[in-house]
Amino acid sequence: MITAVILARRNGESLHTVRHYTRIGLLKPIRNPNNNYKIYDPSDEIRLRFICAVKEFGLSLNEIALILDESLTGKSPCPRVKEIISRHVEENRHRIKEMKQTQKHMEKALSEWSDPNVAGPDGDSVKRLVESLASKSN
Repeated sequence: MITAVILARRNGESLHTVRHYTRIGLLKPIRNPNNNYKIYDPSDEIRLRFICAVKEFGLSLNEIALILDESLTGKSPCPRVKEIISRHVEENRHRIKEMKQTQKHMEKALSEWSDPNVAGPDGDSVKRLVESLASKSN
């Protein structure tokens, strides 16, 4: 018998996380008929480890649920995983590109502000920086 506390402790997760995953159906404990407490079995521990591992790739809990549900049907979830990871790779590329542009704008502003002939950041220069960053994100 594995309780939520033991499951959380063994896997370095918070009790809140284990309970949340249970509430949304990612973990599926059974009820102890003697006291109605939830009891987790080794498959729940494997699922929890899987959930934690794929979250590191940036998958959402909904995407993880799709993968887990598909694996329960007997079908291989590999095509779904490939599709999700491919989408995340493209999204990450886009975010990295935006972050690089933002970094250049901030570095340029810092460079200008470090010029001894420039008084440093003032309301107008900060406003211009924010506006330039906002225009790049649109």
